[in-house]
Amino acid sequence: MPCDDRRVPISCLLVRSRSCNVSLVGLPIFVWITWRADCFLPTRVQSIIAHMSAHEFSRRLGRFDRALIEIERALGTAFGHSPEAARVSPAVGIAEADLDESQRRHAAGLMRVNHTGEVCAQALYSGQAAVARDAATRKQLLEAAAEETDHLAWCDERLEALHSRPSLFNPVWYAGSFALGALAALASDRVSLGFVVETERQVEAHLGEHLQKLPETDARSRAVVAQMQADEARHGKNAKAAGGIDLPQPVPALMRAASAVMKAVAYRV
Repeated sequence: MPCDDRRVPISCLLVRSRSCNVSLVGLPIFVWITWRADCFLPTRVQSIIAHMSAHEFSRRLGRFDRALIEIERALGTAFGHSPEAARVSPAVGIAEADLDESQRRHAAGLMRVNHTGEVCAQALYSGQAAVARDAATRKQLLEAAAEETDHLAWCDERLEALHSRPSLFNPVWYAGSFALGALAALASDRVSLGFVVETERQVEAHLGEHLQKLPETDARSRAVVAQMQADEARHGKNAKAAGGIDLPQPVPALMRAASAVMKAVAYRV
């Protein structure tokens, strides 16, 4: 089938292009140019990748196809393209608070930390799913990643409403989290799920702290964080039920230390 010029995700076009007259040598250059030129729709790209990943992987895509999907996911997530949520934001229908400048900056800092946390979650789940041995484990990870995309979109909306922006270091956080997820999955699927259990346990706790720190009048941000906390708790329970192990020390302590650094930097930059 000949290539057309419809606006479709890069990965879909390139996977399809192997049956078209497109040189494989030029594909990396093509990906970079089209992404930088914003030739495709980032929102649609994020939505399709986030909410069709489980289906695409269930079709047993080859390594080349998976690599393209992961590259596109990484570019969109790490460099600030606003994703499209599958669920309506919990903030919908709640009036925007009249915050003073100090409250606004504080709320924005906290929501930027939460946004960065969701970037890390996307990368962690993607890294784990990329090398997961069991198809059921991969499917569970990708389904959880889809919900994390909702969180990412909700946090992005709150940052915009608070006249702020995501962390400038998101590409760094994404790369580190993806590598950590892949390493965990290479050990075993049970270790990989154990990382999910421990990660979600720590995220649930830090979101609880944010509910205490957010301005009382910022009901929109508080509604988003409360729903995120409930979702993270469910992800952790699901991973535990699927066979996730309790990680031995000092792994949880090291994870908390790395998280503390990320939160301190993301709050400010």
